Amino acid sequence: MIARDTQATGWRARRRRAGAALSLILLGACSSGRGTLAIAPLPAAEPARTAPSGAAPAHAGPLDARVSADDLEALWDRQLMVPIDGMARKLVRDTFTAPRSGGLHGALDLLAPRFTAVVAADDCVIGRLFTGSTGGIVIYASDPDERFVYYYAHLQQYRRGLAVGDRVAKGSVIGYVGTTGNAPPDTPHLHFQVMKRGAGRAWWDGPAINPFSFFALDGVRL
Repeated sequence: MIARDTQATGWRARRRRAGAALSLILLGACSSGRGTLAIAPLPAAEPARTAPSGAAPAHAGPLDARVSADDLEALWDRQLMVPIDGMARKLVRDTFTAPRSGGLHGALDLLAPRFTAVVAADDCVIGRLFTGSTGGIVIYASDPDERFVYYYAHLQQYRRGLAVGDRVAKGSVIGYVGTTGNAPPDTPHLHFQVMKRGAGRAWWDGPAINPFSFFALDGVRL
């Protein structure tokens, strides 16, 4: 059980606590669900929303040969937002290369209390709403240029009225953190994946790109 220190004050203390909590439970997300864990509320994201500038950062971890340097530059130009309301970039942990039964994870697990708002990481078009045994309640969305696909999984529920074809602004609420699918029932989190858009009908199944280095904005709902 993760204890919340009610005596600590100030942003720095809250951030250290949250970072420690995330580190303790991060490896259990999207896996077997062993143990009983409580998720502490997230500290508020820092109000500054000025995006970094300059060349695209280096990609962390293995990269599929189908993803080019131009693709990475284009993704950096999208200036992605952390897709959890109230989560600062400094709280994100890189789980892209974490082992899973089918190989590498290929995504980020963003831990937050159940029903925390999930926000669009980019301006996007909702392409597919689906419920399955693995991802649970999921959203597939594409950037306006249809170059990238954003996958949000283990949602507790969608935002009311969300529909395929909706054009959604970056930072808009699209759903809520949960444990649907194969997520451990005691570890609510968002499974967030970025892919280069696939060819043909399986557009949602392209090569994965690690978004860890490409977040330019803290998560703040509009």
